[in-house]
Amino acid sequence: MTTAVYIEHRAGSIKRASLEAITAARGIADRVVGLCIGTADTQTLRTYGVHEIVAIEHAMLTRYSSQAVAEAIAQYVRSAAVGALFLGATAQGKELGPRVAVLLETAYLPDCVALSKEADKLVAVRPLFAGKIRATVEPLTERVVVSLRPNMFTARPAETPTEPTQTTFSPELSQEHCRVVVTDVVRNEGKLDVLEADIVVSGGRGLKGPEHFALIEQLAAVLGGAVGASRAVVDAGWRPHSEQVGQTGKTVSPNLYLACGISGAVQHLAGMSSSKVIAAINKDKDAPIFKVADYGIVGDVFEVIPKLIEQVKQLKQSTAS
Repeated sequence: MTTAVYIEHRAGSIKRASLEAITAARGIADRVVGLCIGTADTQTLRTYGVHEIVAIEHAMLTRYSSQAVAEAIAQYVRSAAVGALFLGATAQGKELGPRVAVLLETAYLPDCVALSKEADKLVAVRPLFAGKIRATVEPLTERVVVSLRPNMFTARPAETPTEPTQTTFSPELSQEHCRVVVTDVVRNEGKLDVLEADIVVSGGRGLKGPEHFALIEQLAAVLGGAVGASRAVVDAGWRPHSEQVGQTGKTVSPNLYLACGISGAVQHLAGMSSSKVIAAINKDKDAPIFKVADYGIVGDVFEVIPKLIEQVKQLKQSTAS
């Protein structure tokens, strides 16, 4: 089965979620095609075992439009008889996936956390009901669009790098496909995205005020992680929405998720319960967060976090020496 992977990249640099999608595709497909809007890092795609790189090019794709990009991808998938299309379940992937599936009139399996192939059929596992259960699902159509939850599939280079063929695909687009375009992107320069980070340190109402998030930032910095926040904190205007973790924010699956002063409402758990290791700090021993935490500290965040920061710094110094 030929599987295509949408390669999300910025200034040529490929997002890790796309490398994870390539790795997952290699596990079930004999041939993997990388679909890029414009040009991406060819050497990286070669290292990760892509067999063909397709650069989708059109004058109307110089500025991002989800409608135009979805139409372009759908046209390629139809023309190349692709059996499965993979995307990382990033903000862009979540936007494009259902659009492409509708255009192709095919099944859409969103936010998958595991994949396998049984009797030449793709079988996926995805969380349902805010992460309370995991369902094993398979498409009822011959073609399928799949989005993969970031950090659930380890990005691994291929054992033997490929020598991918490089082709260009020119879709047929009109102004109707570009009714909404992105004109500007405002980035938090130098900050890790919670979707990409191996470690996420999140703060909640227990921090009592936006000024105390300096503690969260310091702990995240010494751990080499990203700063996250609960919905209550974002709604209060303490932190930007880009840091919100939860059902109405971002769904993360880092190696370590550290919840500080977060009670653990079900909406927040839906966004981080698939983390590999969960640690929590809360002064309420009955806080729901402790039911999902692998490690818990019952204590005041204002006392515990400074000690954690100091301990991590000492550990780094002793390791370096």
